[in-house]
Amino acid sequence: MRIARFSIDGNVAFGAVEGDKPDELVLDIIKGIPFADFELSGTKVPLASRDARTRVRLLPPVLPNKVVAFGRNYAEHARELGNEVPDAPFAFFKPATSVIGPGDEIQYPSFSQELHHEAELAVVIGRMCREVPRERVKDVIFGYTCANDITARDVQRREKQWARAKGFDTSCPLGPWVETDLDPSDLTIQLTVNGGQRQLGRTSEMIHSIEDLIVNITEAMTLLPGDVILTGTPAGVGPLNVGDEVAVTIEGIGTLTNKVIKRG
Repeated sequence: MRIARFSIDGNVAFGAVEGDKPDELVLDIIKGIPFADFELSGTKVPLASRDARTRVRLLPPVLPNKVVAFGRNYAEHARELGNEVPDAPFAFFKPATSVIGPGDEIQYPSFSQELHHEAELAVVIGRMCREVPRERVKDVIFGYTCANDITARDVQRREKQWARAKGFDTSCPLGPWVETDLDPSDLTIQLTVNGGQRQLGRTSEMIHSIEDLIVNITEAMTLLPGDVILTGTPAGVGPLNVGDEVAVTIEGIGTLTNKVIKRG
């Protein structure tokens, strides 16, 4: 099931996405929240409505308490930036204020001259969990979505730690929705800028599996429903400029598109 978070006429709700063709998608509004038992209301709204009263805006599919990101989890990406492949999962954080949704604008930060894209598979946590054993990892996952770990690469190199380089406002696009029924072990990940392909990889190329990552981070901290795990990016990262349109597409999920603007 594809679960979207959206606003319509000023109201925010979750809905199940139905249909296959982009211009024929509809949202069946969910009663309650998707992290508990829920029912579909049967009230459906078209995703591409032209009527202002029923016009839908997709929002970030979740509002995470925290985004836990893992770096250098694809060997070719680690090497392209001159880094060693880590023996153990290498985690950092992006704050909740970095999260934006599909169609939202990435604001080029004034303190950087070298903004990069990083297409990633994102894991959405479905229940509060800590010290999760490997055999129970699937039980705590709600689903999967697309992510773009936008990075101020020059700041990352200069400041060594990554809080500003990867945590600035609008640096974590997520969406367009969460796919709850998906085998994430061997999916195609690709990224385009203005229609030209930049990144192409498969989740099977991860050094540390999703099970490895969730076991690793829950040894240290509690994850909450809606928290997001970023699983690393394949090779091909590169620059973004003001005016660029960047799109992340993951097999079985969909496409997350955002435009880069100058921070005003």
